[in-house]
Amino acid sequence: MSDSAGTLGPGAGSSASGDGLIRRRRRRRLRLGAAGLATAAAVALGAGWVVYAKLDGNITPDEAAAAELARYAKERPTSLVKDAQNILLIGSDSRSGSGNGRYGRDSGTERSDTTILLHLAAGRRSATAVSLPRDLMVDVPACLRPDGDRTEPMFAMFNHAFETGGSACTIRTVEKLTGVRIDHHMVVDFHGFKDMVDAVDGVRMCLAEPIHDKSAKLRLPKGEVTLDGEQALGYVRARKSLGNGSDTDRMDRQQRFLAALVNKVQSNDVLLNPVKLYPVLDAATSSLTTDPDLASLRGLYELVRGVRDIPTERVQFLTVPRESYVYNANRDQLVEPAAEKLFERLRTDRPVAVTGPSGARPADGAATPAPTFRGNTAAEGTCE
Repeated sequence: MSDSAGTLGPGAGSSASGDGLIRRRRRRRLRLGAAGLATAAAVALGAGWVVYAKLDGNITPDEAAAAELARYAKERPTSLVKDAQNILLIGSDSRSGSGNGRYGRDSGTERSDTTILLHLAAGRRSATAVSLPRDLMVDVPACLRPDGDRTEPMFAMFNHAFETGGSACTIRTVEKLTGVRIDHHMVVDFHGFKDMVDAVDGVRMCLAEPIHDKSAKLRLPKGEVTLDGEQALGYVRARKSLGNGSDTDRMDRQQRFLAALVNKVQSNDVLLNPVKLYPVLDAATSSLTTDPDLASLRGLYELVRGVRDIPTERVQFLTVPRESYVYNANRDQLVEPAAEKLFERLRTDRPVAVTGPSGARPADGAATPAPTFRGNTAAEGTCE
C-alpha cells in the first residue's frame, strides 16, 4: 500500500503542477490580451479625439454677427413653424485666404458672390434653396461697418449689405426683404468651395455646349465632364462668356452644380463612410464661418443628420422671381406678387414646386397644387 501510494503520489503532484502552470500562462495571455485591447482602445480614442478636436477647431464662430443680431433682436421676424429651419448660405469672394489671390487683388473688402436661402421643412420632408441675386435692388438697413462706424439705411444692390456690414447686415437685409427668420448662417470662401469639390473626387456635369472662358480660366468640352475644385469654381462664377451673360443665367448654373453635388454626396454614401467623410468634413470646416450655435462638429452633425435622408427629388433649387430693374437694366427687382407668395410659403412651411426638364413637382409630394417657380431638383442633377 505504501509503495502504491508512493507511486501514485508523485504522478498526481506532477499533473497538478502542470495544470497550474497552464492556467497561469492562460491567465497571463488573457491579461496581456486585455491590456493590448485597452491600449488599442485608448489609442483609437486618443486618435478620434485628435481628429474631432482638429475638425471642431477648423470652424470659425461668427461672434461679431451674433452680437449685432442681438442688438436688433426686437425688430427681427419670429419663427412661425416649430422644427422648420432657415439657413443663409453666403459665398464670400474674399481673396485674403490661402490660394485665393489668383482670383484678383485682395482689396480688403469682401463681397457676397453667392447668397442662398435654404429652407428645411419641418420633419425634414424637403429642402428648398432659393438664390438671391447679388444685383437685386433692396432696402439695406443701417449696419455696423468693420471700422466701427454705422452706415445710414439705403436702397442699394443686395451684395452691398455684405460688403458694408458682413453677415449680420446681410441677414437683416434678407429678413427685411422676405419676413423669414434666419436661424443659422454659413460663410464659405473660394478656397473652401474648391476643397469641398476635390474632397468628393470631383462632380460630374453634362454640358450642352463647350466652354472657353478666359476670365474664369475655364476650358471644358461639350458632354459629360467631371469638374475638379478649380474647374467647378470657374463654372459657377463664370458670367461674361456663358449663356446671355446675366446673373440669372449664372445662378441657374450654380443651382445645377449644387444639384449634382448633392447627388454625388448621396450616391457615394459619403455621410455614412468615415474614410470618405473625414476629408469632406475637413474641407468643409476649414474655410467655414458660422453662427456660434453651428460652430462645432456637433452643431453641424445635427444639421446634416436631419437632411441626409431627404430624397433628391425633394431637394430643390430656384431663384427668387426677379426681372430687370425699371431704372437700370443691369440691376434686378422682385416680381410681385410672385416673390411675396414664395416668401409666404417659406414663412409658413408650405410646399412650393419647381419647373425643370421633367415638369413641375411639389417638394414634399403634397396632393394640393403648389405655386410653381423656375428651378430644378437634385434628382435632375445627373447625366442620365
